[in-house]
Amino acid sequence: MRAARLMSLVLLLQGRGGMTAAELAQELEVSERTIHRDVLALSEAGIPVYADRGRTGGYRLVDGYRTRLTGLDRAEAEALFLSGVPGALRDMGLRDVAAAARLKAAAALAPGLRDAPATAAQRFHLDAPGWFASDTPPPEALAPLARAVWGDHPVTARYKAAERTVEPYGLVLKAGVWYLAGRAGERLLVYRVDRFTDVTVLTGRRFDRDPAFELAAFWAERSEQFARSLLRTRITLRLTPAGLRKLRHVADPAALADALASATDDGTVVLAVESLEIAYTQVLAFGPEAEVLEPAELRALMTEAAGRLSALYGARAATRPDGSPR
Repeated sequence: MRAARLMSLVLLLQGRGGMTAAELAQELEVSERTIHRDVLALSEAGIPVYADRGRTGGYRLVDGYRTRLTGLDRAEAEALFLSGVPGALRDMGLRDVAAAARLKAAAALAPGLRDAPATAAQRFHLDAPGWFASDTPPPEALAPLARAVWGDHPVTARYKAAERTVEPYGLVLKAGVWYLAGRAGERLLVYRVDRFTDVTVLTGRRFDRDPAFELAAFWAERSEQFARSLLRTRITLRLTPAGLRKLRHVADPAALADALASATDDGTVVLAVESLEIAYTQVLAFGPEAEVLEPAELRALMTEAAGRLSALYGARAATRPDGSPR
């Protein structure tokens, strides 16, 4: 642990030119006393670090000194490509590996480019979880599954109370929920990570990963299939030109292309929806720009809603703001 901290201290000084003990302590999450001891240990080991005295002083490396610790190992190189998703790195247990990788990469930059990581971080940030996500901790199974994914190790686990052996191909974070793409037998399936228990990583074995597998393409295909599977009901609408323009803002994205393709010259479209209850709220969003043609049950609901709206606004039009009749 201390060796890693000493390496990080050297890389910080090399990348930033000089830092105070307070800055180093904050960056490395230790006390200033620990920083002073670490600097002494580095000096005794032959690292040319020295202290600048005075109010603006701090620790620096002798000009021209370049550490040879900047080479990335495999884990650091892989984690570096995830460094824009700090929450995901933390949940998978890779935060320290990614931090070391970023320090090494920054230290290897030319002096004029060493502010590039901070500049980018000030301007771009990926917030992966969805709105209103709770502060619940990540699933216990996530860290072992992440280790298995990185090492191409199969796992045994319980999933929905059944014992399974899975070859974990990749992890996906979608709106704050973790999913695993894994092969079970001959099929590639999607699992919710929070439904795994008793995960055992078979570190003595490795599976042969399909070289043609692309996680992003696989996820996009399965996501579309899942979204379409929810759209089990069809409704028929007659839309005005304004309603056709609003369609892309009202329809489920998975249903939009088929709905537009079904449009006739008089504005009739067939729209796939999840249920009549959801269709009711969607059609209300069209306002007077849509007429329900089928099914009759939904048309009756809209007729009743139109009657209530007419009565509500008609009653208000007949009275003054103080409630007296006009």
